[in-house]
Amino acid sequence: MTDSMWGYQAASGHQAGTDLTGFKVEATNGSIGKVDKHSDEVSAAYIVVDTGVWIFGKHVLLPAGTIQSIDVAERKIYVARDKDEIKNAPEFDKDKHTGDTGYHQQVEAYYGTHRA
Repeated sequence: MTDSMWGYQAASGHQAGTDLTGFKVEATNGSIGKVDKHSDEVSAAYIVVDTGVWIFGKHVLLPAGTIQSIDVAERKIYVARDKDEIKNAPEFDKDKHTGDTGYHQQVEAYYGTHRA
């Protein structure tokens, strides 16, 4: 697992300890849902997005490296992925997301190892 995909970019404006739960998530081509949960864990940071009715209530795991910026005042997170890429992402697996490096590798492979 590479650190680049699972860490917040300095340019994102993320402050460790900020509760991102409930923030709206914006893809490159529009809104995709809101943050259901998140992690600031070093080398394993992520957000889980509840896409709501947009794609029938699917939850997806987005590594922190996909985040371009965070607007705390507007409570919005901007990610460098489009709606289709997120729609077709592996579904969030609440039983595997912590401690299962294979699951993280699957998600990383899907999004690519490059940062946003």
